[in-house]
Amino acid sequence: MIKYLGSKRLLVPLILDTVGGLADVGSVADLFSGTSRVGHALKRQGYRVLSNDHNAYAATLARCYVQSDRADVQTDAERLVREFNRLPGVAGYFTETFCVRSRYVQPHNGERVDAIREAIAQKGLPAELEAVLLVSLMEAADRVDSTTGVQMAYLKQWAARSHKRLELRVPELLDQSRHGKSRAHELDAAEAIASLSADVIYLDPPYNQHKYLGNYHVWESLIRWDKPEVYGVACKRVDCRTRRSLFNSRPGITTALREIVRKARARYLLVSFSNEGFIARDEMEALLRERGAVTVIERDFKRYVGAQIGIYNPAGEKVGKVSHLRNTEYLYLVRL
Repeated sequence: MIKYLGSKRLLVPLILDTVGGLADVGSVADLFSGTSRVGHALKRQGYRVLSNDHNAYAATLARCYVQSDRADVQTDAERLVREFNRLPGVAGYFTETFCVRSRYVQPHNGERVDAIREAIAQKGLPAELEAVLLVSLMEAADRVDSTTGVQMAYLKQWAARSHKRLELRVPELLDQSRHGKSRAHELDAAEAIASLSADVIYLDPPYNQHKYLGNYHVWESLIRWDKPEVYGVACKRVDCRTRRSLFNSRPGITTALREIVRKARARYLLVSFSNEGFIARDEMEALLRERGAVTVIERDFKRYVGAQIGIYNPAGEKVGKVSHLRNTEYLYLVRL
């Protein structure tokens, strides 16, 4: 799966153990699905998963990893991956924006992204198969990018991996859950909580001012393929300036989360949150106790690589020290 700040890769075993310890659980709703790493792991364990994320790239990841079933798309995906890998590169919007005007991938790979993305668009594929091919392209670009894991800026010197040739692979698809067909949704969290119900609702909301859309705007433009106007050295989409969430606001996050928790239709709530977030542990426990008894599990992890290498000015000079190298992730279980 793609590199992603906020990925719960290290927390997945604990999440699975926690859900596995609950009685009579067959379905889990994931309202802030991100890379779908958690949803994919839950589906592998046999749960019916209802994923949701308001960003198009994240909803596409969920359509691939959660909604799509191997028996339905694997054969066609393998055939199309072989076909697209043979395409010659053709410079277009992606190359100009993310290889010439900025330095996300090298031009020879940008041309391949352009050619393959246009080919996918022209096929008119069914939604699930298209999602699998789009995720294959995202992951291929991610393997040859020149970043530290976010798309806010790019390395001044090309990363060693960026010299490799971009090659598609079929994502790891799973069989349908024994509890039924899983689904992916592209809704605001407030809309999703009003329409989705499950035995467990898992919440992993943004926890500070950094928007995932800004951090992963390349994915959003690649998936939407709307070729938007951009700004800044990172060539962000212009709508990064206008698409906002209360979850990225210190004044707004508590009210927004309380409303989600209040409307949750489930027997259990499972909430993941960081000690670096806008809501402190005691505040979070108080908020969640409005719905039921709360159990808290905590784990200590290294911070992402970009937070470990120091603080630099635009000239590349080190100008500050990182305040801390580790953070604590809290997993809150609420019995409703």
